[in-house]
Amino acid sequence: MTRVIITGVKGRMGKALVACAANFRELEIVGKIDAGDDLSAVIAKSDVVIDFSSHSATPGIVELCGKNKKAIVIGTTGHTDTDTFEITKNKTKIPIVWASNFSTGVNTLFWLTRKAAEILGTGFDLEIVEMHHRLKKDAPSGTAKSLAEILADVRKLHLNESARHGRVGIVGERKQSEIGIHSIRGGDVVGDHTVIFANNGERVELTHKASSRDTFANGALRAALWVVKQKPGIYDMQDVLGLK
Repeated sequence: MTRVIITGVKGRMGKALVACAANFRELEIVGKIDAGDDLSAVIAKSDVVIDFSSHSATPGIVELCGKNKKAIVIGTTGHTDTDTFEITKNKTKIPIVWASNFSTGVNTLFWLTRKAAEILGTGFDLEIVEMHHRLKKDAPSGTAKSLAEILADVRKLHLNESARHGRVGIVGERKQSEIGIHSIRGGDVVGDHTVIFANNGERVELTHKASSRDTFANGALRAALWVVKQKPGIYDMQDVLGLK
């Protein structure tokens, strides 16, 4: 039995994790933590922490897991460079699954995006469109960032220089090196992502649409079962799903 603590338990994903965990006989939830609760008081009871709290809370949670030699699955997004540094310095102490999206379908989209970029070559313009509910705080989404990073890696571009977050005014002709990233917010959309490869005379579009948070919750729970068996290091859902 793998003993799990969920942080951010009162949020949308936290509630989905608790509900979906009931379908995993190999898992037992031994702690439900939210803002104001003391994770250090219960962490010894666990094998792994699943963190869907907030980007600002994640570094401290990872640090506590490192001190207690507990694996962690990170589902928060919007991390600053400082957050990232604080998280990654624990990679020699504990196994960490850090993913922008835990959906099996989205991780298939990551794989397909890389293959399409390799096959289609540099003649196609690259654009990403993502849509989420009106309450989402960060933009672009972590998933959109991951898709952009994949495209930049294939094209051997520096994403910070190539990313174009929307366009307004007289911006001039589109440069071949641009990777367009466009964020739409509204309603209760769980998460839609489309990668567009556009060339003269043809266009290829890869799209994933999520209609339930359960798909993310089930992926995170699957990652928790996997990560407790791994050596210290940083992994993602491609590792969990055996896509690498």
